[in-house]
Amino acid sequence: MAKIHKFSKSEAIKFGFNFFKSNLSVFLKLAAVLILINIVLNAVVGSFVKINPLLGLIINLFVVFVSIVIQIGIIKIVLDLHDGKPLNFSHLYSFYHLVLRFLGASILYGLIVAAGFLLLVIPGIIWAVKFQFYSFILVDKQNGIIDSLEKSSVITKGIRWDLFVFGVFLILINIAGFLVFFVGLFVTIPTTMMAQAYVYRKLLSSTPGI
Repeated sequence: MAKIHKFSKSEAIKFGFNFFKSNLSVFLKLAAVLILINIVLNAVVGSFVKINPLLGLIINLFVVFVSIVIQIGIIKIVLDLHDGKPLNFSHLYSFYHLVLRFLGASILYGLIVAAGFLLLVIPGIIWAVKFQFYSFILVDKQNGIIDSLEKSSVITKGIRWDLFVFGVFLILINIAGFLVFFVGLFVTIPTTMMAQAYVYRKLLSSTPGI
């Protein structure tokens, strides 16, 4: 019988919040850089669209590429911070080689979940939970698309209900942050991301061969 990997939802959320409090300056720096990048990208797109709509479309595609690179970088940064490593801004641009793989995995994940929801909703929820760590595995281990999804399935086996409840908690926490004049999101987003990293590392460490 396969081993069932347990984790504590309260411990994960507590870890995320305490980590945020202890590393407030780190998250302030990261937030400032991300906001600056967003401002620059929006300004560039706006300028080129006014000059030439076709050129604006090309720039928009470039912005999508950059956004995926940054998304990958954020996952890597979160995992590094969890592991006690320092904030490394180079991660925000150094994993561009994973873009096509990450995009392909994200599209496939979305299609799987969408197909599940078409099958009376429940399968969609199950598959969303089952494969949810594909992005962490892809970035952390630099595995392929299918391999990342399969390994997510392995580490979540036997605890998918707990992971579903945990995911609902994280959503509610971020909704609460949104309701506090958006400012609360600055606290809740890092907290929930670090909580996810905590659970991912917990499940990974207790699953031999991953």
